[in-house]
Amino acid sequence: MARSYSVYDVFTDSKLAGNPLAVVFDGDGLGDAAMQDIAKELNLSETVFVQPAENPAHAARLRIFTPGRELPFAGHPTVGAAIALAERANGDRSREMDIVSVLEEAVGPVRCAVRLREGRASFAEFDLPRKSAQIAMPLDRAAIADALSLNATEIGFENHVPSIWSAGVPFLLVPVHDVGCAERLEFDPQLWEKTVPFVDGALASAYIYCRGAINHTAKFHARMFATGMGIVEDPATGSAVAALSGAIRHFDALPDGHYPMVIEQGVEMGRPSFIHLHIDVDGGDISNARIGGQAVRVATGFLDI
Repeated sequence: MARSYSVYDVFTDSKLAGNPLAVVFDGDGLGDAAMQDIAKELNLSETVFVQPAENPAHAARLRIFTPGRELPFAGHPTVGAAIALAERANGDRSREMDIVSVLEEAVGPVRCAVRLREGRASFAEFDLPRKSAQIAMPLDRAAIADALSLNATEIGFENHVPSIWSAGVPFLLVPVHDVGCAERLEFDPQLWEKTVPFVDGALASAYIYCRGAINHTAKFHARMFATGMGIVEDPATGSAVAALSGAIRHFDALPDGHYPMVIEQGVEMGRPSFIHLHIDVDGGDISNARIGGQAVRVATGFLDI
């Protein structure tokens, strides 16, 4: 059976930048093993399979696979799939359109808004289906530094210390002193496996971040490594930014208000990505958080499967 698919570069307005995503539009009828094999064959950080929604009021059901395993939720597949489905359903780009839809993911329903603009890369954002929560576990700062080939004194800045957070997918968030540390680090997967805990049955992925950025529009600079997902380094990780939202509110002690910010990632890989994060704080806690970004289509084709 020929199954149509497209490849989008996500969290960028430029082709061959950002994080590539394969969107398989005809995902119905594929078993778990087949979807995992296709994701491994395409070998992108994530492949999303579009299936009919269980709720007829929703746009679609998404199954999200890395080359190594299925994920209950991920940011760049959500943004990319929302844009791909909107563009596929509204091929006439001669007028501006704003579309709101709900995508079903294993984590739960995800509300998305897509902005289509003539001559410009489409933009999508979604409400986090689950607020970021900290997972308390003992962490060895010196061992984490060794796994990143950094000095222990380079781990942490201001009030930020290593911690585990999850908004559907857990990450060990490692703050480093500055952009120079982030650029210089060398990730050692063997030392990482010996150092970090398993969370929800999987090795916690490494999300390294610092305040400041190479691009002056961004507030944070980040890198992500997830060997347990079959990913050496990821150019953009929306689910990690979702987790980071909780750490930012906690360590920066954000007062009530609205906080928009941009996180850059993928710079060291030559695939700069820009993830938009909005945090609303009310009563000392996050009342709502949104993640968004642009995406551009770079390929279309068929899978003969």
